[in-house]
Amino acid sequence: MKMKSMLLIFIIFFTTVNGFCQDPNFYIFLCFGQSNMEGFPGIEPQDTIGIDSRFQFLAAVDFPNMNREKGKWYTAIPPLCRNRTGISPADYFGRTLAARLPENIRIGIVNVSVAGCKIELFEKDNYQSYVSTAPKWMTPIIDIYNGNPYAHLVDMGKLAQKDGVIKGILMHQGESNPNDKEWPLKVKAVYDNLINDLNLNADEVPLLVGELVSADQKGACAAMNSMINELPKRIPNSYVISSQGCTGRPDHLHFNPAGYRELGTRYGLKMLSILEQKNDKK
Repeated sequence: MKMKSMLLIFIIFFTTVNGFCQDPNFYIFLCFGQSNMEGFPGIEPQDTIGIDSRFQFLAAVDFPNMNREKGKWYTAIPPLCRNRTGISPADYFGRTLAARLPENIRIGIVNVSVAGCKIELFEKDNYQSYVSTAPKWMTPIIDIYNGNPYAHLVDMGKLAQKDGVIKGILMHQGESNPNDKEWPLKVKAVYDNLINDLNLNADEVPLLVGELVSADQKGACAAMNSMINELPKRIPNSYVISSQGCTGRPDHLHFNPAGYRELGTRYGLKMLSILEQKNDKK
């Protein structure tokens, strides 16, 4: 009888510990924004092969066409956001890290993005006023995230934290906020809320923000890049990723696959330099 009791206690203890075993070598990165972070449809064959199994993503929603379930980890074969999205900077960000970090390090992506949305959709307390005026085509996307993409990102972030450690936040947004002088402050508020709601240390979790399709590619919103470059003045631990030379599509709003590969690689190289600086300080 005593042996059975001891065995039961051991099973309960092991299950509890194992269920909340956070691996410090599993680096998690949260991604959010609008269509360029979703990934514009158009995945090429080369984007689906040669992906290191150490690079994974947490399905933030169900992918019914791909037999992927919300809340489970999968090898990061695109799309990483939702059904029928494409590759985004997150894809080649993760590939770059996997190729250059030690083999004991895994990389995890959590991507919650909504095409065409303003930054206001990710405001913790004011999102409802934006949702109420959002275009009808956007509503089904918002609904997939339970009507509140910010809260959904936090929930998925907390789920990911059971398995690993959040090391950074990636954002690509701004096309829908042209000439909004308050945009940098709005981004800071979103970042600060993520830091607080996920119990993170802002000094340890940088924000990486990519420029929009640049002027050299005749980007329709290239003027917004000057405002994006103001972010490091507002958010100390933030970095702007240049989009210069990253090729765009004919709509002058979205990157083409080659552009996403280059921009994502730049995100990854910047994150690697940040990680190296932290290691040098230890």
